[in-house]
Amino acid sequence: MLLRRALHSRRIVPALFHRAASTSIPRGLKEVLEKRPEDVVITFAKRTAIGRAWKGQYKDIPVDELLHALFKAALADSKLDPSKIDDICVGTCHPPSPLYISRAAALAAGIPPEVPISTVNRLCSSGLMAIRNIAHHIKSGEALLGIAAAAESMSMNPRPSPDVVEHISANAFANDCIQPMGWTSEMVAENFNVPRATQDAYALISHTRASKSVESNIFAEEIIPIEARGQTFLKDDTIRPGVTAEKLAGLKPAFPQWGNSTTTAGNASGIGDGAGLCVLTTRANAVHEGMPILGKWVSSTVVGVEPRYMGISPVFAIPKLLDQVGLRKEDIDIYEINEAFASQFVYCVEQLGIPMEKINPNGGAIAISHPVGMTGIRQVITGLAELRRRNEKLLCTSMCVGSGMGAAGLFVNETTS
Repeated sequence: MLLRRALHSRRIVPALFHRAASTSIPRGLKEVLEKRPEDVVITFAKRTAIGRAWKGQYKDIPVDELLHALFKAALADSKLDPSKIDDICVGTCHPPSPLYISRAAALAAGIPPEVPISTVNRLCSSGLMAIRNIAHHIKSGEALLGIAAAAESMSMNPRPSPDVVEHISANAFANDCIQPMGWTSEMVAENFNVPRATQDAYALISHTRASKSVESNIFAEEIIPIEARGQTFLKDDTIRPGVTAEKLAGLKPAFPQWGNSTTTAGNASGIGDGAGLCVLTTRANAVHEGMPILGKWVSSTVVGVEPRYMGISPVFAIPKLLDQVGLRKEDIDIYEINEAFASQFVYCVEQLGIPMEKINPNGGAIAISHPVGMTGIRQVITGLAELRRRNEKLLCTSMCVGSGMGAAGLFVNETTS
């Protein structure tokens, strides 16, 4: 009860966030939408189809091969001169030697040795952090054009079991920090009283929306075909048609050893493989080079919460971001909030008070799946594509992050009439 009261009593303090924010961050709707030569813009944003882990289309394809195929396809489709790339950042979490395999994939795809590369791992937000890193690099004036990429093979590289020494694990927060993510789902459900029936109801929304999007071929706009091992991959194989409330209710708990056992295979994010990529530069350079401007990166933020309740972090990350840029939650047209587990997703949606019509309109990770390193970039690509279809402006993306963190980012669609 004490922990519950502490979490509910936590307040967003604008002054603290203003102190942390760069003075170059726009404030208010007018400034956010204003177009300036120095803006960081997105000129290309595509993802691969997603494969179901261990059973799907990429089950035997490692991260370096996924990235290599994506780099080749993106360079060909965008017609980008790779010699003009100043930096690449790849978000990925679990493969061994991630920098080496990312660099090797880029070189083999025809990116010159003179182009440097880095990797970033902030677990579920890694893809968003790759965008953030490149955007900050451009904002600082140290780069003019960069690639933010993200990839994960949960088939080849499942979550490793964290191991810490005894005197560290003796600390309660540290011990919670290294527990399985399923345990955190049950802790949120139990502590914040999120019943199984409500979790299944929200999960059904995700499955139903994603199935309709597949039927309408909506995801084709954001998926770039890639070639590997003599095959061309065009469609997600993770989305299950025909999910019903009855089928969800009949599933057994996935984690009977923890809490009230409300998490199931149907109301938790799927485990998947995939990759995505965005090209970023300044508005002035995009205009000079004749590159299409799809969107604008505005700002991003990260927060920490108690590791036991990892999943509730968007409740703090989204208000912090909106305060940083002087917007109200009503100003946002679409929210892409990661559905790590229905337990935490339900809590976040209801605490934030955002209408479900605005959240994950084409379904989320419960239906599409959650390749950990890729999700942060997938949500941006998916959200911008939906804004284009709706002729709307603002996307806020957010996710909880393993070990007890959260992140959020704000983007503007620049293809509206």
